[in-house]
Amino acid sequence: MRYEMMLPYQLRKAIDENWPLVLPMGVLEYHSEHLALGMDTLAVTRSLDIIEKEMDVVILPPFYYGASSYAVAPAKRNGSVHVSNQQLIPFANGLFKSLLDIGFRNIHGIIHHQSENFAAGMPTDLAFKTAAKQVVFEYLEDTRGQGWWGNPEMENYYEQHEEGSDPFSWIKFHALMDEKTIEEYDFDHAGIGETSLMMSLCPEGVDMDKYDATAWYSRSAIDATKEYGDTATKRILEHLRRILK
Repeated sequence: MRYEMMLPYQLRKAIDENWPLVLPMGVLEYHSEHLALGMDTLAVTRSLDIIEKEMDVVILPPFYYGASSYAVAPAKRNGSVHVSNQQLIPFANGLFKSLLDIGFRNIHGIIHHQSENFAAGMPTDLAFKTAAKQVVFEYLEDTRGQGWWGNPEMENYYEQHEEGSDPFSWIKFHALMDEKTIEEYDFDHAGIGETSLMMSLCPEGVDMDKYDATAWYSRSAIDATKEYGDTATKRILEHLRRILK
């Protein structure tokens, strides 16, 4: 269910039943001449389009304005939109505070951009992760008072942490592809991996007539196929079902 289309009674039902609330996260970035600028985010949103038909989930409007950087290509006439990590943190802080105030406790951010480095973190996901931790600490202190963690009612905190029900599990972040998929599928930038994935999930975002072999990172795209992309899509959907169940 799309958040922007919900009526209040639907919102309250989702909160009461602890439905997953999902924020698709990404960037607008140059992906060679043959792929759409929104590739990283479109991979997430199109995957969630499928998941939405299968389970009770609330999907927020996607956030496209991450830290793309200009590492791939200059901004001029190429289209990358870059918002710095430090500018993202205040936005994410305000967003997560509002979602907690509304009543959500099962929030998930999902990102594809630069997620081969997800364990270490990259500017966009690190900004949102930092804001989430800050907001949870502030929210707990505001609602439970100083010393909340040391109170007797928190004596089962470590058990909660083990089962993933502690307050710091209210907001979680995930790469669109899990580690095993990244190991076994061609994870690249505008090459065979991303081009095949777009052929599978968002074919209108691919135009192989515009393919240009000049850039080293996109040369392998010439071998991209929908069938290869379908293998990644299948694994992505299995991953999303696991983390959102």
